[in-house]
Amino acid sequence: MVTLSALAPAIALNRFGLGARPDEPLPARPQAWLLGQLDKFTPRTPAIAATPDSAEAAARFRQYLAQRKPGQNAATAPAADPQANIRQQLRRMYRESYGQHVRARVQEALITPAPFPERLVHFWANHFAVSADKLATIGLAGTLEFEAIRPHILGRFEDMLLAVARHPAMMLYLDQAQSIGPGSRLAQAAARRQRRRQPPRLQPPRRQPPRQLGLNENLAREILELHTLGAGSGYGQADVLALARGLTGWSVGGFVRRPIGIEAPDGAFVFQPNWHEPGTQTLLANSYSQDGEAQGRAMLLSLARDPRTARHLCTKLARHFVADVPPPALVAKLEARWLTSGGDLAAVTQALVEAPEAWAPATKFKTPWEWLISALRGTGQRQVPDLRYAPALNALGQPAWRPGSPAGWDDIAASWAAPDALMRRVETGGRMAAAFGDRIDARTLAPKLLPGVLTAATAQAIARAESPAQAMALLLVSPEFLRRE
Repeated sequence: MVTLSALAPAIALNRFGLGARPDEPLPARPQAWLLGQLDKFTPRTPAIAATPDSAEAAARFRQYLAQRKPGQNAATAPAADPQANIRQQLRRMYRESYGQHVRARVQEALITPAPFPERLVHFWANHFAVSADKLATIGLAGTLEFEAIRPHILGRFEDMLLAVARHPAMMLYLDQAQSIGPGSRLAQAAARRQRRRQPPRLQPPRRQPPRQLGLNENLAREILELHTLGAGSGYGQADVLALARGLTGWSVGGFVRRPIGIEAPDGAFVFQPNWHEPGTQTLLANSYSQDGEAQGRAMLLSLARDPRTARHLCTKLARHFVADVPPPALVAKLEARWLTSGGDLAAVTQALVEAPEAWAPATKFKTPWEWLISALRGTGQRQVPDLRYAPALNALGQPAWRPGSPAGWDDIAASWAAPDALMRRVETGGRMAAAFGDRIDARTLAPKLLPGVLTAATAQAIARAESPAQAMALLLVSPEFLRRE
């Protein structure tokens, strides 16, 4: 253990945790407090268990698609259509899954006895980002975090990678569910049927040729660029294609009927052998001759164990927890622990907490999600308040599971500290203070939330506020509260 400064409690609460709570004591031994939380973390809590799982969410989406006529959506459906109300109800139920998942995520962040592991969940969910902006995934985005991320944050990275790659949210988001090898049995059969139906040469071609079955590179590309090796690590387009071919046949149950493929339960992972591209694949100069599903699995395991993956992910961990420009010495220590432990995330997490560099003075600016959660925790909330939390996150610029791209949300101050973004926090902080600020004395609360970092200027501004609500608003948007020190 390193010798810690007077700032250690604040660092433990804000840099590693989700913010202080007024009803909980400051950690007397910050490092031990953080490491002790690893044994308290519960992947599947009552709040999460009460939400629709991926099977239920996928079933709702499948039912909606089954009711929709080809080429029709909610905007083009005739008002007199007798099935319009059914489709609208199914679509609404599917969208409501998203709100249930967001509410459960906020609830866990407020009441968890293990805020440090909860922050790890948020980190890894952003690393394996999907977007609820896509209709296919709006009801499934939260289940990726609940089912594929939470159970593995203290396990081996390779297990998390496999769970994510096989999850319906990731496969539907990146269009993997219909990726079919051009040399697969299904593609070859389709080509034969098309040749038999070919019109005579003198006859003009059909205006709309049959839809071609084919390879989709999206998942393979993001696994290489974002999830494992990282951009600029030495892979090329040939490697993307090889991995994409190795993953053909990895699909989602509930959306395929015989004879096109094997039927499976809604949302379940299913391997479609007739879709798989046959033959040996070469990825990063290594050959993979495994048959069927085992080929893609072997390729993913190799990527998870690659030293470049260790460097890429340890850099991201150091950036998230310590500084926008990660200390090279810290990255090296995390990378060494990653390699010696075989990607054991609990061991890497312990190395992070024990590293002196992780406790050195540094500033991390809170993202909108971090700021809102720390504000709710700081004001003692234990239930999700009626503050329209999902719209609040939208207004702040970071709606849950909607990052806009597979790269996830940025993790540096420059992306969140613009004047208009700060003004949105001022407005939201004012609404929160108006809702429950009159019941709290911000003057006594401030030192509890910002131990060792509260400045005299901020304390004086709070003391001079004209009302308790104004004092609370000043605390929530103070420079110290906006940072994770």
